[in-house]
Amino acid sequence: MLIPPPKLTPDLVEELNFLAHFDLDTMQEGMKVRKDAEPAVIAAVRRLHAKKLVTLADGGYLTDLGREVAEALQSMLTILNAE
Repeated sequence: MLIPPPKLTPDLVEELNFLAHFDLDTMQEGMKVRKDAEPAVIAAVRRLHAKKLVTLADGGYLTDLGREVAEALQSMLTILNAE
């Protein structure tokens, strides 16, 4: 029996959008989500932290796993956005 591929839910899109904003040229820059950010962004970052992709519940730095995911995401976006 084939398992259908996961869907791009709104929650997943928020998580991907956050990961896409990291500068992968340096590990010295993190991102902090302010308390007055959109609730969907705050929730997305908390989920990424629970998945161990970022170091803090309000952002922080990418973990090693988070960096791998962000690199794959940015490669995918480069390919899909090519004209």
